[in-house]
Amino acid sequence: MTSSENTPRVGLIGYGTAGRDVAEAILGGQAGSSRLVAVLVRDMAKYADVAPEGCHFTDSEEAFFACTPDVVVETAGHAAVARYAETSLAHGCDFMVVSVGAFCDQALFDRVMSSAERNSQRVLVPSAAIAGLDRIAAAAQGPLERVTLTTRKPVKAWRGTFAEEVVSLDAITQPTVIFEGNARESSRVFPESVNVSAALSLAGVGFEATQVRVLVDPTIDKNVHEVSAKGLFGEVRIEVRNTPSPSNPKTGYIVAMSVARALKNLSSPLVIG
Repeated sequence: MTSSENTPRVGLIGYGTAGRDVAEAILGGQAGSSRLVAVLVRDMAKYADVAPEGCHFTDSEEAFFACTPDVVVETAGHAAVARYAETSLAHGCDFMVVSVGAFCDQALFDRVMSSAERNSQRVLVPSAAIAGLDRIAAAAQGPLERVTLTTRKPVKAWRGTFAEEVVSLDAITQPTVIFEGNARESSRVFPESVNVSAALSLAGVGFEATQVRVLVDPTIDKNVHEVSAKGLFGEVRIEVRNTPSPSNPKTGYIVAMSVARALKNLSSPLVIG
């Protein structure tokens, strides 16, 4: 970061459900002293009545980076990671990625990491919808023998996704497995729904070695992620139940909360985890 006196300047890419929640968290003081200076969207015409306080709202990449953010927060999907990660790093910004499933593309991941090193910047991955990434990352110093993820989401979270090609969402009555495989495969099949598998992979044993099961579960109303790991450190089992956002059941409130906390850590005298 280039700004001083612990006031990170934040540029936000995307203003969908997660983006709006992140902006509100920053403006509401939940991200410490972080200041929202710019929001980049694809089409300004869709946001004619939107004016987040104290920041520049634009669909111009040039105008966005002219606001000199210290950290760019991506909330706009995998395509936005591919388009803006290296550019952000080259502009001297740290890059915080929510759509971390984009990194199942190994070539993209390698380019982004090279750019971060070359420009002396960082790629930041908040925990978002999952818990225990700090424990898994620590355990990976070990060796780790096994890391598995089971994701269960209610029917409404799967509409408009690959799940509709596997099961009849209107007829399903019991929890049904719609995918079993490794994390690289799951991130490709469910790019909007299984970013957690990618984050877990980066923290632990990698995309190929992280095993994933995905279920449509009509018996639940929350997004549930269960992580299990075993290694030299011992064993851990973690279950999280995230409340889906009313406007987009594919994401949850915790995503914006996690981003806000990660931003707060950039200027906080106390960092936990």
